[in-house]
Amino acid sequence: MNDHSFGAKTMKALLRTSAPVFLISVLVAGCSPEPAAVASRPAPTVTVAEIETEAVTLTRQLPGRATASLIAEVRPQVNGIVAERLFQEGGTVEAGQALYQLDDSLYRANANIAQATLQNAEAALALARTEAKRSSELYSSKAISAQEYDASQAKLQQAEAQAQLAAASLASAQITLDYSRITAPISGQIGRSSVTQGALVTANQSAPLATIQQLDPIYVDITQSSNELLQLRAALAQGELQAVDLPVQIILENGSPYPHPGKIAFSETTVDPGTGSYTLRVEVPNPDHLILPGMYLRGIVSVGQRENGILVPQKAVSRNFDGSTSVKLVAADGTVENRQVTLGQAVENRWIVESGLSAGDRVVVNGIQKAVPGSKVQTNAAAASEG
Repeated sequence: MNDHSFGAKTMKALLRTSAPVFLISVLVAGCSPEPAAVASRPAPTVTVAEIETEAVTLTRQLPGRATASLIAEVRPQVNGIVAERLFQEGGTVEAGQALYQLDDSLYRANANIAQATLQNAEAALALARTEAKRSSELYSSKAISAQEYDASQAKLQQAEAQAQLAAASLASAQITLDYSRITAPISGQIGRSSVTQGALVTANQSAPLATIQQLDPIYVDITQSSNELLQLRAALAQGELQAVDLPVQIILENGSPYPHPGKIAFSETTVDPGTGSYTLRVEVPNPDHLILPGMYLRGIVSVGQRENGILVPQKAVSRNFDGSTSVKLVAADGTVENRQVTLGQAVENRWIVESGLSAGDRVVVNGIQKAVPGSKVQTNAAAASEG
């Protein structure tokens, strides 16, 4: 027998001997007592905000367009050739300021003729008065007949009428002459001129020579649906809302707030049948002419105040797959509950709650993932900025 055979036999013998020992060790280990149960973990801590009722002003953001508070289209009232333009395009003009000068040579000549005619009539009137006075004296002394006296009085009346007619003709000619100098009917910002020097213009032509717009104050015409108007009136009638009259905040095209608040001037009394909306006109100060006619703007209009409104922080609200919204509440014993809520409009960083919450409810605002419905949590009160 060689050494290799002897080694193999020896290894088999050792394995047969050690197997029962290993099995006994395993059985002994399996029958040993269980280790002490792991200590239970403490309940997670979340931050909650207690719901309180407060007066809430409801607002609506409505679209609108800016329009000038006064608009005047400048047109000639007489025919003529434009001799000179007397204003700077795009500048500011005052009421009565000269804008155009027409060639007035013909109108000036007519005025001179009317002036001479008046002087002639006044001279004839003076002579008629003298003759009437003399004939009156002669008639008193029976030196002339009644017929001659009546003729002198009629001649005086005729001279007076001629003088009045000449004066009216002169006034008319002077008005026509004045019309050859076209002035601004209102104060405001004037646009570009549609005519140049040498152009022929006619009285009351359809095309304006220029347009003047008054931009301070300026109007913003915003539109609201008639359906919203009916809902608002119903809420006011039922006492759900109280009417408030607050300034209108204007939002510019770039989304920035306009620094000057506006006020509602009036609302239209008819509804546009094409859009189903009516117009609210807001008067807005515009000292820097930042708002220009035609700009698209938005107005934040207060529609009423709810005395006992309920608001919840936006970060406390979860949106579900079916589109519903819910919050997590913590009961007095620390138990978490999932509560569905109906939301209204946003007020800064909070939502108005239409249904689902009451005053005194504690809503989880931080640690929402740790607040499992049915489990218990520890709570911290939210800071004012969070609630």
